[in-house]
Amino acid sequence: MGKLNALGKWGRVQKTIFILAACALLVSIATLSKFSTVRSFIVSDSFCNSHLNHETIPIRTQTQVRTTLRNVILKIQQEMKELKNSPEESPSSTLLRHSSFLGDILGLLELAQASLTSNEGNDLQQRNETGSAIHPLLKPEKQNSDPAEYFFIEEIRKYVRVKPNRLGKQNFMGANGTFTSIGHACFAMKSELEEYMEYDVGEMCNDDWKLGQKLMVHGCDPLPRRRCYARAPRLYMKPYSINESLWKLPDDRNVRWSGYKCKNFACLARNATGKGFFKCADCFNLSDHELPRWIKQGNLDPETNQTADFLIPDVLEIKPGEIRIGLDFSVGTGTFAARMREFNVTVVSATINLGAPFNEIIALRGLIPLYISINQRLPFFDNTLDLIHTTRFLDGWIDFVLLDFILYDWDRVLRPGGLLWIDSFFCLKEDLNDYLEIFKELRYRKHKWVVVPKKDKDEREVFFSAVLEKPPRPF
Repeated sequence: MGKLNALGKWGRVQKTIFILAACALLVSIATLSKFSTVRSFIVSDSFCNSHLNHETIPIRTQTQVRTTLRNVILKIQQEMKELKNSPEESPSSTLLRHSSFLGDILGLLELAQASLTSNEGNDLQQRNETGSAIHPLLKPEKQNSDPAEYFFIEEIRKYVRVKPNRLGKQNFMGANGTFTSIGHACFAMKSELEEYMEYDVGEMCNDDWKLGQKLMVHGCDPLPRRRCYARAPRLYMKPYSINESLWKLPDDRNVRWSGYKCKNFACLARNATGKGFFKCADCFNLSDHELPRWIKQGNLDPETNQTADFLIPDVLEIKPGEIRIGLDFSVGTGTFAARMREFNVTVVSATINLGAPFNEIIALRGLIPLYISINQRLPFFDNTLDLIHTTRFLDGWIDFVLLDFILYDWDRVLRPGGLLWIDSFFCLKEDLNDYLEIFKELRYRKHKWVVVPKKDKDEREVFFSAVLEKPPRPF
């Protein structure tokens, strides 16, 4: 019986090799036919004499090659399906190897088909511009707008293609298929995206988190999913309990430190330069710098007797018992969410890893990180959040139009009566009025509104803080 199974498997391999050889022969014959000058095999003499010249022959030949390639692709797809559904007890590794090999061949043939279609369309466009008559049978099919044809790496091609429902009808979401998407800027970063998607399926991903973040902040967001295993710390230790983790630096072994200047939390907590990031330079110092924030009153400006640092109890008193869930869109280690947790308010912390493992420390503190760039629409439904807080992020670097889009998106997810807390927004004095006008356009109710000088610069900058309430807008 073992010999019969072996012969059966060898027969399948021979069949596969035979089909591939036949396909290669067909492609070769179709390609060589491009150099043929026997016009009678292409179109009739009467039509050629009255309507065509010699320049139309390559177009017809390209059409034939494209048709042949389509047939070859269909044959390979059928063979791959038969291999997967084979009733024989073939080893899974053999089936996977053959399927992978056929998949690679299929990808190359699809690239050739797309290239021929593109060239054919360009040639016909040139002939239309010169006024040459083209027979309807020689016109190409409609240009393929499939974004998969733009890429060469098979994984990204597979990801962006529409995935039709297997049952041939709409799914429970009301769609006939699944439309996986990528950011439009991904097409401008083709080489970086293809490097990101080049891996072995089912194996470990490359250590390329910085490449992924680079794609995100340059607009290639959302990134495609991948079929490889994300790398993890080699010795991941049990995290601290929630009562201990909020105000204690995590274990260094629970973070992958590749791509950072600092290789441990002690380095990040030190008051030193060259740590790899400049936003919230002291926010890893949980015991001294972070512990009193939003709880103890900061220094008052001697001229105005005011401060841009509002306290959490004062803000929550504006809406007693109504603030339950919120979003903190900042650069930080999750201290705002940690403090709000002490007041029974659940806050999601949105940030990216700007030179330090911000998402990791937020999670290790027992809080919820949201790895998202400023380019992306918030993943929350309309009118759902009680509070949005931001600090050390939306500053004077931001474009006016971009800020407008961001604020309107925040307005979308805030519920009527929800609070928008602008915390220590700073900019140049000459830009202040322009930024304030953008905030005023929301027509929110002002509960707190403060402008004070920023003392650590040459007094050319100012701080602006506000707590604003979204109106009901019943119409």
